[in-house]
Amino acid sequence: NILGAIGAFGQGMGDKDIAYAWAYGKVWFKVPPSLKIVLKGTPSKTASPKDVVLKMLQVFGANGLLGYSAEIYGDYAERLSLDGRITIASMATEMGGIIMLFPSTSFKADPDAVYEKTIEIDIKDLKPMISRPGHPEDVVTVDKVKGTKVDSGFIGSCTNGRLEDMHAVAKILRGKKIAPGRVLKIVPATDKIWKQCLQYGLIKIFKDAGALVGSAGCAGCAAGQIGQTGSGEIAVSSGNRNFVGKQGKGDIYLASPETVAASLVAGYITTVDEIPKIPEKVNIVEAKKFESKPKQKPKSPLKIQGRAWVINKDNIDTDMIFHNRYLSITDIKEMGQYAFDNLKGYENFAKQAKPGDVVIAGKNFGCGSSRQQAVDCFKSLGISVIVAESFGAIYERNAINSGMPILILEDATKKIKDKDVLEIDFTTGDIFDKTQDKKYFAKPFSKSQLEIYKRGGLLS
Repeated sequence: NILGAIGAFGQGMGDKDIAYAWAYGKVWFKVPPSLKIVLKGTPSKTASPKDVVLKMLQVFGANGLLGYSAEIYGDYAERLSLDGRITIASMATEMGGIIMLFPSTSFKADPDAVYEKTIEIDIKDLKPMISRPGHPEDVVTVDKVKGTKVDSGFIGSCTNGRLEDMHAVAKILRGKKIAPGRVLKIVPATDKIWKQCLQYGLIKIFKDAGALVGSAGCAGCAAGQIGQTGSGEIAVSSGNRNFVGKQGKGDIYLASPETVAASLVAGYITTVDEIPKIPEKVNIVEAKKFESKPKQKPKSPLKIQGRAWVINKDNIDTDMIFHNRYLSITDIKEMGQYAFDNLKGYENFAKQAKPGDVVIAGKNFGCGSSRQQAVDCFKSLGISVIVAESFGAIYERNAINSGMPILILEDATKKIKDKDVLEIDFTTGDIFDKTQDKKYFAKPFSKSQLEIYKRGGLLS
């Protein structure tokens, strides 16, 4: 989705989508509705584009842009550098959006363009912002959590790993040291940026400050390329996601590169203009282990009957469904045992679920990363269908392309009770709750979904 920074459309896709496109030169697509966002005012001098997009995340929440293509307007947006635009565009997914587009002189909407909504966001004198652990949308100003001790920091990712970010961090670290007992991991996004950092002397500044500089790449977001956080550890990251377990077992705050650098010099969360002379001390807690057992996978007909697992939560992300510490598992038979073991309150789901059971969930189910295992773990367990109030865009495609039945039912978690016995017809969308003797109507399989499901998946 960072293509939106240059006014180009892009959508995240899973492995089956990509394989099909390479094989046949085409792929099915659902055109999203458009939404207009106007950024009003100018942020404070200590605020960066990351703070602006965190403010947007505070306004829209985890699913406020669900399924939308959003266009960004306003004087501030027009003045943004390409690096700044990429930072904002990269976090469309965290709001449920398909893409955030920045118009330019060569790319503009038609004068008579129709938008489903127009939303103005006040960023005048905006202060540095930060997301609290576990939920990118749980955004507050940095001063609300100032003083929270930190153990480590990460600067990089597709959101904040560009040269502009590296220069901003070097400006803060020049002549300073990382607080004792802390680790600051800095990872330029590309090899070109890494070499530019070396050319401009930024690598030396980072090393002199005591930071750990990694090879170019995704780093903290990619299953611990440069190391993950331990249990009980608190980290501040410039990445775009801080789902539970996303960057390890510790608690992750999301902030700008400037706030991350300032906090690692201080030893606690703070802003650039309030770095103390004496840092705080830190303690690191040992991690715990997780275990579960595999289940068998049954076949799924067009009509099913099963017991409901009602998970009354919105924004259940793919790290909660299938944690990234298991991404090395490639055998689908082994994936079921880890389903939901990172979702608080449902760690024993895989042990208790039975073949044929039905998962009922809230809005934006499967948001976050595009990992296929977050779908396949349910197939491994023999879950017959997932019924949610809405799905994350990539997760929806991954499930359909894998032949995993999914249905959308409005207010599903309010209508159906835990352990109700349900009869469901995928072709009509009819859901009969035998326990309550009530009938509901979900959105039935689309023509494409039904065809893919009948043949066992897009690539079957």
